[in-house]
Amino acid sequence: MKPSVVLYKKLPQDLRSQLDEHFNVTEINGLTPETLSQHAEVFQQAEGILGSGGKVDAEFLKKAPKLRVASSVSVGVDNFDIPALSERGVLLMHTPTVLTETVADTMMALVLTSARRVVESAERVKKGEWQGSIGADWFGIDVHHKKMGILGMGRIGLALAQRAHLGFSMPILYNARKHHEEAEQRFDAQYCDLDTLLKESDFLCISLPLTEQTHHLIGREELAKMKPSAVLINAGRGPVIDEEALIAALQEGTIHAAGLDVFEKEPLPKDSPLLTLPNVVALPHIGSATHETRYGMAKDAVENLIAALNGKVDKNCVNPEVAK
Repeated sequence: MKPSVVLYKKLPQDLRSQLDEHFNVTEINGLTPETLSQHAEVFQQAEGILGSGGKVDAEFLKKAPKLRVASSVSVGVDNFDIPALSERGVLLMHTPTVLTETVADTMMALVLTSARRVVESAERVKKGEWQGSIGADWFGIDVHHKKMGILGMGRIGLALAQRAHLGFSMPILYNARKHHEEAEQRFDAQYCDLDTLLKESDFLCISLPLTEQTHHLIGREELAKMKPSAVLINAGRGPVIDEEALIAALQEGTIHAAGLDVFEKEPLPKDSPLLTLPNVVALPHIGSATHETRYGMAKDAVENLIAALNGKVDKNCVNPEVAK
């Protein structure tokens, strides 16, 4: 008899068919209190779940007593209570590799659009404000040869360093939990403490997961240490930055500009002051949002679920000790 699986995210038809070959699949519209209540009997029998978004914690696990594998279509897993999953012996799978290059592209795009005021200038053109040779009030700042500081030197940080150093001749500074030999050898990246990173970076790019240690890691004190000409880029997780402190820093000129793909609350509220500031580029969390990458993430998640429910866990597992 095929294991029962709950699918809470739409999949391309070929991937859905692949799931159906291996499992009895029940597709629901998201992982919410309402769907959990509506499909209580299905969750009682589910051995696997696959999707993105929603909270998977100890309360959820009570409603899914047979669950063995949770497969997330994401690299970030901050919506999962990992200790609770591990205690119950539930494997957590994710998709950490397929989106690396695409997210790095997005971060570099934020660097360029923020520095050169691309969004603001394009809107001014559309409003008919371009009437002749532009003046200094349209000017941006250079990117090439400026210092890029990378906070979090993982796969995405390394891919960003490649773009910045080889493509724009940018010296690379970085701060991470440990030295990254490949970044240092390939891109002459210089490891430094957080204070030095803040003080010396012309572009500070954040690529960190959300944990207790990284929550509001960048607040008022940290922003005050940055150059007034510095640009802050965040495509990791929104709550790594204290958003109120960032808004104040942008309004007061503590820093020059910000390019943001993630926020403390998503979608970004319509009344957020960030939407009124001309020195902010705000994107709707599009870091991995290309057709190719989103398909690749879904494909990885399907393959992760099939492998894990068949006892084959050799990659993409957040808590591999559970399999031992």
